[in-house]
Amino acid sequence: MEIVHTPVLLEETLKILSPRSQGELMIDATLGEGGHSNAFLSQFPELRIIGIDADEDIQKTAKSRLEHFGERINFYTGWAQDFFDEYPVEYKRPDTILIDLGISLFHYEKSRRGFSFRYDEKLDMRLNTSDGISAAELLNRLSEKDLADLLFNNAEERYSRRIAKAIAEEKKSAPIESSIILADIIERAVPPSYRHGPVHPATKTFQALRIAVNGELSRLEYLLDSAFSVLEPGGRLGVISFHSLEDRIVKNFFKDKNRDCICPPEAPICKCRGQRAVSILTGKGIKAGDEEIRRNPPSRSARLRAAEKLLDEAGS
Repeated sequence: MEIVHTPVLLEETLKILSPRSQGELMIDATLGEGGHSNAFLSQFPELRIIGIDADEDIQKTAKSRLEHFGERINFYTGWAQDFFDEYPVEYKRPDTILIDLGISLFHYEKSRRGFSFRYDEKLDMRLNTSDGISAAELLNRLSEKDLADLLFNNAEERYSRRIAKAIAEEKKSAPIESSIILADIIERAVPPSYRHGPVHPATKTFQALRIAVNGELSRLEYLLDSAFSVLEPGGRLGVISFHSLEDRIVKNFFKDKNRDCICPPEAPICKCRGQRAVSILTGKGIKAGDEEIRRNPPSRSARLRAAEKLLDEAGS
């Protein structure tokens, strides 16, 4: 068993989400290779975890890695929001939920699904290969305008229109199905200063396609709501994001739950009789320190936000 992914903000996550009583239940909603779960189970012997992942292949690695913890770890294969939606009311509610929104290095290095432009692989990019359409199918279906909009909206790609135009021209000859071919088209489409910058010019395009085929942004707000609804009052929800678009959704979710009043701003007096549903634990969020970034470069864009649930909201 080869482990290729290093969990980010591990010490900070262990500190903020550490159990506060014996026999607690934690949900690792994005298990991956099990790095965070392995650390929690090792450090807190009374803790139990349910690990969730939509990717059956990567979950096999996690199962092998964590099998020595026996009955303290259980697994669910599928999307986390589906798990929370189906959560039986008679079950113990989780005391902690961790959602790591990053894509595991496993997918870039071992999945062979076109997540990386370093390898010549078929453009798939789905975490669950039985769900939805591949990146190649999406890319070849989209019009030039729709592709440009997708690149800008999902990755804030400044050269979205130039890249979309180059892809549209290439598609006239043949469908684009290879990660290497797509990366080459992008490199030729952008200005030399961007082509030779510190970040590969295809990075944002690949990010935008991956987000689209996995519904990462469209799923996120619902995932946060469904996780929060099953979390035990007094429990803690921690979310690690990796780019500004998803971090903004997480920040606004906690901000809204942290408000006493949800009446519209123009209302002369408060009529909602609202109460704060969370206490925010991380302020502006926690970022990786210089040492972690040096050891694990993907951590440079990570941000951890966490909140403690104060009460159930009406209907949840």
